[in-house]
Amino acid sequence: MRIGIIGPIGSGKSTLSKKLADYYSSPLVQEPVEKNEYLPYFYQDKETFAMLSQNAFYSSLFLAMWKTKDEPLLICDSTLFSNLVFTELLRLEGYMSAMEVALTYAIADSHLKRLPDVDIHVVIVRDIPQLFENVRQRGRSIEKDQEDYLNFHYHHYYDVLGRIFKNYKVPASKILYLPIQDMKDPKEFASIVSTIEQKYQDFLSQ
Repeated sequence: MRIGIIGPIGSGKSTLSKKLADYYSSPLVQEPVEKNEYLPYFYQDKETFAMLSQNAFYSSLFLAMWKTKDEPLLICDSTLFSNLVFTELLRLEGYMSAMEVALTYAIADSHLKRLPDVDIHVVIVRDIPQLFENVRQRGRSIEKDQEDYLNFHYHHYYDVLGRIFKNYKVPASKILYLPIQDMKDPKEFASIVSTIEQKYQDFLSQ
């Protein structure tokens, strides 16, 4: 079972992926964004660093997924589709040009063919106030004074993701929209695991 975690900024992708990796004793592909040297520059000057940062994140993620492409059991703290959501959002905000977006898609289209797809795309669903609160609680200095950017991101994220799934013909049987309140609650985490496993069994039975 190969699981990809997708969700907007502050949704808890890293927390959920680590908990699932621990639960299944599986390898974990961690999102290569937080420690990427381009990230602070992106937040300071999105117009200059949008494409550079996106391709840096994409390249790091692709390499991590390539190294684990033969793992039968894997948790991915992001996917290439997740990266394309950010590309589309940056285009909508005017930070990436049509040419830059087309180039990013061309690269993605080429490399998606070289990686096995995950079995289940787990999309974390949170309401906007909770997303803002999660960002506030984790207290990253680079995310301060980014309310406008985050607000745009949150209001468009799920619609853009849905269009990308449709564009790449990802079947509904492989997509799990998962509302989460408190995944640190043992009962809720047990319910999350049960829901994911049921989705996986349903996928296998088709």
